[in-house]
Amino acid sequence: MTKICIVRHGQTDWNKERRLQGTTDIELNQTGVIQAGQARDYLKGGDWEAIVTSPLKRAKRTAEIINEKLNLPMAVMGEFAERHFGEAEGMLIAESREKYPDGGSPGQESRQEVAARALKGIEEIQQKFPDKNVLLVAHGALIGILLAHLSPKQFVYGETHLVNACINTIHFQENKWNLKEFNQTSHLSIE
Repeated sequence: MTKICIVRHGQTDWNKERRLQGTTDIELNQTGVIQAGQARDYLKGGDWEAIVTSPLKRAKRTAEIINEKLNLPMAVMGEFAERHFGEAEGMLIAESREKYPDGGSPGQESRQEVAARALKGIEEIQQKFPDKNVLLVAHGALIGILLAHLSPKQFVYGETHLVNACINTIHFQENKWNLKEFNQTSHLSIE
């Protein structure tokens, strides 16, 4: 059974401001560094084979902090970059909702496009690490779209806010992915 533990990156200033980041490459803030360290301490006892990360700085730095005590091989995969929000990137979420009430801004990547590339990445992990445990550091919208696609009865995109540095676990069993936990935050003292 392949197990993938999907960690959302730690907080950035734009997260704190409730601003859409998308593919804009924003660094972790101090809270985000602390959250990544708390995720590291929670995950350090696991039997992990590798760590995979989005190429964006906030995810990559979170992965590096988690990997400080694990010393795993780390792969950067573009399939796990955040959803591109088009013209809404950089806007406050409230502003975006007001300007684009249907949820789509010009140039925005569709949910189907995000799901397709994320699933391609998940398949690659499953093929490279069959029956192994892998850590994946990614982004809120991408994780939400992926979980909703893999387990639509358990997770509905947009209904649950995925906390920075939360942990979500999927298992590949009986030829399908199963959601085992989502938005797990017991390791965090700062949200």
